[in-house]
Amino acid sequence: MHDKLLTQALDTPFSGIAGADDAALPDALDRALMRATQAGLPLVAAPYAALGAALGISEREVIARFEAMRASGLMRRLGAVPNHYALGWRANGMTVWDVADERIEALGQRVGALPFVSHCYRRPRRLPQWPYNLFAMVHARTRAQALPLVAQIGALLGDACRANDVLWSTRILKKTGLRLLQGD
Repeated sequence: MHDKLLTQALDTPFSGIAGADDAALPDALDRALMRATQAGLPLVAAPYAALGAALGISEREVIARFEAMRASGLMRRLGAVPNHYALGWRANGMTVWDVADERIEALGQRVGALPFVSHCYRRPRRLPQWPYNLFAMVHARTRAQALPLVAQIGALLGDACRANDVLWSTRILKKTGLRLLQGD
């Protein structure tokens, strides 16, 4: 099962990594490892060993560095990013919900735990045009298959939800994480 996150966006400008200190900053080898994997892991039977061989370190060291980056907060997770379209899952909808602020934390956790929700976020409203503060991504093969999933979210939210909509994907916009430049 992939990680489920319920995050709250801040209206203040980004001021750095919360709680990060110099010990958490990546060294040259960590940066080389990030650059070597930013397009994906090698498609071989032992990808960590292949990375280690390319970087002149052991498979065990590659794994230890990934674990250290995750523990320090430099890396949230390492996981597969499937191409839903190639897999036949073409009804990808970001459901948006106007949920009562005093209930969004508990309800957002429950929505994020649903097995068919891949992303769940709390975001600020942009009134009067955008009343939605809870976003949950659902995937299905067809819209007809996705709509009952949307209805399940609506039923879970109940009277705490005042409005909702579904923003259907028409193409893949982004399937990558952070990209380090050669000098980084």
